[in-house]
Amino acid sequence: MPLDPAAALTARAHEVTARLAALDADLAVVRDARGPEQSDDEHDPEGATLADDLARLVGLRRAAASELAAVEAAQARLSTGTYGVCERCDGPIGAGRLAVRPAAVRCVACADLG
Repeated sequence: MPLDPAAALTARAHEVTARLAALDADLAVVRDARGPEQSDDEHDPEGATLADDLARLVGLRRAAASELAAVEAAQARLSTGTYGVCERCDGPIGAGRLAVRPAAVRCVACADLG
């Protein structure tokens, strides 16, 4: 287990929350650019369309929101005393794995099984 799992989870939650805020700002810019007065979706003939940008940002935001939910679930496991226990085999999740992925729910062996 990380030296201070609560601190690691809090730090990760702050990182993801900041990423969500940045993505929301980027989404607002793209949505504004796609307003009714914008008739041409191509902002760069050689680049992606605004629709492509919007789809990419929506996907990134969805992934960040999912990560934040996983961190919040890990914080809940920490408060119930089940943090660091594999949801599949009930064995310990290694300290190294938790250091890298503080919200991990499976040990490395079970994660490899899918």
